[in-house]
Amino acid sequence: MLIAIIAIIVVALIFDYINGFHDAANSIATIVATKVLTPLWAVVWAAFFNFIAAFVFEPHVATTIQGKIVEQSIIDPVVVFAALAGAIIWNLITWWLALPTSSSHALIGGLVGAALTKSWLITKHFSLDALKMDGLTRVVLFIFLAPLFGLILGLITMSIVSWTCRKKARGRVDGWFRRLQLVSAAAYSLGHGLNDAQKTMGIIWMLLIFMNPVKYSAHLPFWVIIICHAALAAGTMSGGWRIVHTMGMKITKLQPPGGFSAETAAAITLIGVSHLGIPVSTTHTITGAIVGVGATRRLSAVRWGVAGRIIWAWVLTIPASAIVGMVSYLLVYPFVR
Repeated sequence: MLIAIIAIIVVALIFDYINGFHDAANSIATIVATKVLTPLWAVVWAAFFNFIAAFVFEPHVATTIQGKIVEQSIIDPVVVFAALAGAIIWNLITWWLALPTSSSHALIGGLVGAALTKSWLITKHFSLDALKMDGLTRVVLFIFLAPLFGLILGLITMSIVSWTCRKKARGRVDGWFRRLQLVSAAAYSLGHGLNDAQKTMGIIWMLLIFMNPVKYSAHLPFWVIIICHAALAAGTMSGGWRIVHTMGMKITKLQPPGGFSAETAAAITLIGVSHLGIPVSTTHTITGAIVGVGATRRLSAVRWGVAGRIIWAWVLTIPASAIVGMVSYLLVYPFVR
């Protein structure tokens, strides 16, 4: 059993790495699009602050993933493995299609699908008793609220920036915000590390509690925090340029003031909801902020067709990854029962 637990922890870290590769492109999309940093230096900057988040914040999001989505009694290594398989496969599909979907909701979808499948095999009828509906409802609600908060804050921040700098020369303003974007991009990457690395922590925590409830129920070991942030940062260092192109260039054209406004709005949203223990999508958040920034110029400045494709990918993420999680559980279950 110990070997199986270790193997699934490795799979969880692979998911974390792919999460960094897939989602952390969002951390650098705006700063690359505005040409403040080259892609290479942008990923170094983002990865550093992804990792630093390990030493700054409490693991509230990990607590939610571990104990507020699925009943602990239903958790076993097969459920966790199937959940990770659902998330990883969906992430790779959407990465190939250059769609900036949510690794967070892919993981939750995979977990829900695997848990429901195990419950069905045990009871011989479909039931939602394996799920903690209060926690799951909050997560689903923030699929819609996170981008909305990002949009509103992006619109407000960009409006304030535009009004403050209305009488200043364009070249001087761009120069100021090229420097300020280093700060806003760092804050956003910190928020990304804070929220996204903790989802993998929560999954590993589930496994540790399954293995030894007395030892691990009360607290999350610090070594888990470190390895999850390290895996996310390593994924960030690997790039993800296809999604950078979609986020930073296809939704709306960004200049340094707009990049700063989008990153600031998204960072405020991410850090705020993370303190509440809500696992949100960094992708949703920064996309909403970019749309809000673009809308301050005119509604036609936003390429709504691209935004629409992204929204459809968001809507499909949980059910699609849940289906993959279900299939993964059914494929593995015969070999372990």
